[in-house]
Amino acid sequence: MKQTLIAIIILFSFQISLAQDQSNLPPRDINKNEISLSPINIIAFGALDIGYERILTNNTTLGFDVFYRFSDNVDNDDDVIDRDGIFDKELAVTARYKYFFGNRIARGFYVEAFGMLSSGDHDNYVVVYDDLGNFVSSGDIVEEYTDFALGFAVGGKFVTRNGFFLDIGFGIGRNLFNDKSPEIIVRPNLYLGYRF
Repeated sequence: MKQTLIAIIILFSFQISLAQDQSNLPPRDINKNEISLSPINIIAFGALDIGYERILTNNTTLGFDVFYRFSDNVDNDDDVIDRDGIFDKELAVTARYKYFFGNRIARGFYVEAFGMLSSGDHDNYVVVYDDLGNFVSSGDIVEEYTDFALGFAVGGKFVTRNGFFLDIGFGIGRNLFNDKSPEIIVRPNLYLGYRF
């Protein structure tokens, strides 16, 4: 009985010491949830891009992004940059898994694997032949698509002591199932967020 009581007291005191050590940590090292927003997509492309990320371990996170472009035709004016052609997707849901290097809790440099379900309009080059195989015409036509892509990204997440962060990265992937969709997708990422 005495040994059991001593073991319980030791475990209880160990638990108290862990709780005290954790209270001295900054919020970025205790909190496990993050929410983020991409200001570049709002300003430059008229698209809402929001994300949620959950810290699984010190080196891994699992997250989800939702991308929605408000306008089908962003580039009605004659800008130098074809903003409409950069993102063919109009709606996308992305799941992502990140692995962080180093001993800091879910911050610093990382690699990411992602899967993206997207839909939108894509310009495809079409050549038309008659029944005898003679050339009739060619040109771009706009076709709607829905497709799933797999890809990877690299980046860095920089978190302040109170939990605000900047996440910068670049990803590339390939659509897998629809020949009307863009073959290659790119994901330039710049997110501002908060860890809570």
